[in-house]
Amino acid sequence: MTTQVRTLRAAEWDGWYGKLERAFGGVPEASEERGLFRDLTEVDRSIGVWDGPEVVGTAGAFSFRMTVPGGALLPAAGVTMVSVQATHRRRGVLTEMMRHQLEDVRGREEPLAVLTASEPVIYGRFGYGMASRQAQLRVETKRVALTPPAGADDVRLRVVPPAEAVDECERVYAQVVAGRPGMLARRPGWERLPLLDPPGDREGAGELLCVLAEAGGEVRGYARYAVKPEWGDGGPDGTVRLRDIEALDPAVRGALWRYLLSVDLTSTLVNHNRPVDDPLLHMVSDVRRCGVRVRDGLFLRPVEVGAALAGRTYAAPVDVVLDVEDAFCPWNAGRWRLSGDAKGASCERTTDAADLALSVRELGAAYLGDTRLSTLAAAGRVTELRPGALAEASAAFGSDVAPWLPHGF
Repeated sequence: MTTQVRTLRAAEWDGWYGKLERAFGGVPEASEERGLFRDLTEVDRSIGVWDGPEVVGTAGAFSFRMTVPGGALLPAAGVTMVSVQATHRRRGVLTEMMRHQLEDVRGREEPLAVLTASEPVIYGRFGYGMASRQAQLRVETKRVALTPPAGADDVRLRVVPPAEAVDECERVYAQVVAGRPGMLARRPGWERLPLLDPPGDREGAGELLCVLAEAGGEVRGYARYAVKPEWGDGGPDGTVRLRDIEALDPAVRGALWRYLLSVDLTSTLVNHNRPVDDPLLHMVSDVRRCGVRVRDGLFLRPVEVGAALAGRTYAAPVDVVLDVEDAFCPWNAGRWRLSGDAKGASCERTTDAADLALSVRELGAAYLGDTRLSTLAAAGRVTELRPGALAEASAAFGSDVAPWLPHGF
């Protein structure tokens, strides 16, 4: 097979994206969604594999800044739009694109690459580890009581069209980004993503709504949702389909959740992406009635191990030598001395004896603090070479709040 990997040309986008749609089942996206991603596509970061005139593979990346433990925003390549046509599977097309892409990420001096996986089994061999999880909720609102924090009664709520509230919502979102690892600072244009509401995708629900929460004369929280009305033998049985919710303090958060759990003519609230440590789970009377399910969220790969580890802070003092295996990006392989604490860190090449041995995949899994190195060691994925080094490093890599990716890309 003779193929060519190269950067996409702007005029080729429609055909290139059409092949992506075909790989994901062949159902065309709504024009609103397709138009948004055409506008967001960074053509110079989008690649394809051509077999003659035909596109047989696609991959792209977005230029993000992501919060890491300690609150810093590090450059991160958001890997996206990855596909291989069924006619060209198992021929090295994906491997060729991943290698090309990671070399480009390195050339842009981005220490991290991140993605959400349609099939998690795919990306481990390229060094990506599961770095965060997300909770899915199905709350039986008629069987759950909520006790909001003090001050919730003083919060003013008002429902507005989402497009009219986008500036207020983005101001709130921007303030919460630094507080949770894994969150992305939204670049211009990305504020349109939470507003997508094609009528053909509503599945019987009404139009998207936005409720703003005001306290002290300013907007301090919001939720975007739609209602799917349904009726059963016992009466109204509708569903609140929650898209997103953010708040700057507990009282506002409680007021918003109380509103969402008491929408007229509904008995259920569903949401597919909340942090695993969502405070809601400690405000409800019966967590079993919240239908919590946990699944994988963000996958992360250090592209430059030294810069990635030096770019975050650590929950406890740490001075450890890591022997890193990375066959796919060999510039990372070898021993690195990580020294850091809550104020900052350094990570440099060393010839000193290693304290821990692990692959870059395990380093990516532990990076945001969701997966403990001790857990990976128990699974046989991390080897302790100096007694005590595992406990020291595992505590240091932890995060006070669970990492979370609030939206896909």
